[in-house]
Amino acid sequence: MKKGESTRRAILDDALAQASVLGLDGLTIGTLARRTGMSKSGLFAHFRSKEGLQIQVLEEARDRFVSRVVSPALKHPRGEPRVRALFERWMDWEAHLPGGCPFIPAASELDDQQGPVREHLVDIQRDWVDTLRAVARTAVREGDFRADLDVAQWAFELWGLVLSYHWYARLLEADDAVARVRAGFESLLERARA
Repeated sequence: MKKGESTRRAILDDALAQASVLGLDGLTIGTLARRTGMSKSGLFAHFRSKEGLQIQVLEEARDRFVSRVVSPALKHPRGEPRVRALFERWMDWEAHLPGGCPFIPAASELDDQQGPVREHLVDIQRDWVDTLRAVARTAVREGDFRADLDVAQWAFELWGLVLSYHWYARLLEADDAVARVRAGFESLLERARA
């Protein structure tokens, strides 16, 4: 890896960790420059703008999510085993960064805004919803889930469980958050089964 790429990776590592705690708006070129030991102009050269930095942080988060959650889960057998692997990896992802999943604070920040950063986040999240629906459809085809399952509703409810877990665990610091999300997931599976 070349020095410029190595520096860029170090910046994105720090920026992603910060974004998980502070949100995308909490990222500043000045703070990142101080934390990484770079000049503002040196850091600016990598991203060109705060918006460019935010988009690159979202892209880095997507790449890591795919490599830590989606790709390993897709190696499991089709159907319910793959669904379960996806959920387990997703829960592991939630615990991977200091502030949890960076897409959650980004969604709260950007839901009422317009522009390229929001559009990029929406594309990432639509891809994720499509993935959830696809694994549910596959579970239907494999005979693990019932034929009349509304996969869009199923994906909506699974996503809702993980969002609930995030708020219970992070905001409310509820000791039973993990037990509740796991119970909710098992209930969702039970209702989906053939």
